[in-house]
Amino acid sequence: MAIYSYQAIDLFHWLTEKEDIVVLDVRNEKDFARSHIESPYPFELHNISYYDFMEAEKESVERVPFDRRVRIVCAKEGSAKYVAEILDKHGFTDVGYLSGGFKSWGNMLVPKLVADENGYQLYQFIRPAKASCSYGLLHNKEIMLFDPSRDTDFYRTFAADKGCTISKSFETHLQADYISGSRVLSEKAGVTFYGNPGDFGDSNNPYTPLVDGELHLFSGSKSSPVVKVLFTPGHTPGSTSYIINNRYMISGDTVFISSVGRPDLGGQAEAWASTLYKTIGMIKELHKDIAILPGHYMNWAEANEDFIFTTSLGDAIARNKAIYFIASEADFIQFIQDNMRPQPEEYSVIRRVNANKEQVDDERAEELDVGKNECAATAYAKAQAEKDAVS
Repeated sequence: MAIYSYQAIDLFHWLTEKEDIVVLDVRNEKDFARSHIESPYPFELHNISYYDFMEAEKESVERVPFDRRVRIVCAKEGSAKYVAEILDKHGFTDVGYLSGGFKSWGNMLVPKLVADENGYQLYQFIRPAKASCSYGLLHNKEIMLFDPSRDTDFYRTFAADKGCTISKSFETHLQADYISGSRVLSEKAGVTFYGNPGDFGDSNNPYTPLVDGELHLFSGSKSSPVVKVLFTPGHTPGSTSYIINNRYMISGDTVFISSVGRPDLGGQAEAWASTLYKTIGMIKELHKDIAILPGHYMNWAEANEDFIFTTSLGDAIARNKAIYFIASEADFIQFIQDNMRPQPEEYSVIRRVNANKEQVDDERAEELDVGKNECAATAYAKAQAEKDAVS
């Protein structure tokens, strides 16, 4: 079999369907350590730089399992194709290289149907490389988006395939870990961009301010699902959640399945932690059966059997009782301070980009968007840092 290219979504399906493949990442160790292919299930992954294949071809080839289906990944595609040709020359019979390189995996979105009821469909768009989720609510040939990523072509194609028009794009907060797509959708597709003034008031975005408690409905429909705006500040001053028909809560970076959103990213840990403590108290009063749809996840263990990241609010509180039932505000602030760790350097740039205060080209945007999120406040982070410091 001649070498061939494959798409990121192909790799996702091979891994989630437990296909017997070997993934060979030929990027350098630094880029590999920052972000690499992950899956819900164990799989064989090797990191052998293409420089090694250039400088020590025979030895590098011998490190790759023979008589196996090999799927090669590199940064932009060319290096993977180069290594694929080497393996083909050495007798490997099933070798593919990732079209578009790792950036195609980094931008990949996987749609999952969360609900199909009462005349509407609710989708979760998983972005495995960022461990993040955006959402789409469809009804009456219209779709509302929540926290879209920068791959706006995906959402527009998805909407067109469903026979829908994108009408509104809601942000749960001013993102720091990835570049948002709401502004581009507003400028290029006429989509109404909604944001909380607490985060977007100082931005240069063409946004429409949200009002706490306001309701959003689909136009021209008596049976429209109702989207209620709920201000949930703390992760950022303008953090916002969206409750759909009192059944689903798109919680952004406020409520996670494992942990809550860290309030120290803006450099005002104590003040924002105090606000988050009050918000957590308010959230605990909501109905425990409401389904949480978070903006991020920690790992694949949080997904259900359909690879959807959701749980009930009651379960989220129970999982994180060590956080939700901290006795006092002072103890909560201390918990946050004990778990603070440096945020990635690119976060400050991403915030400026999302505030429309700095412009970057596509190549720079790709660089900024690489890597998993660091948005959760959890004791795991501190423990892991201490473990790494000892080892």
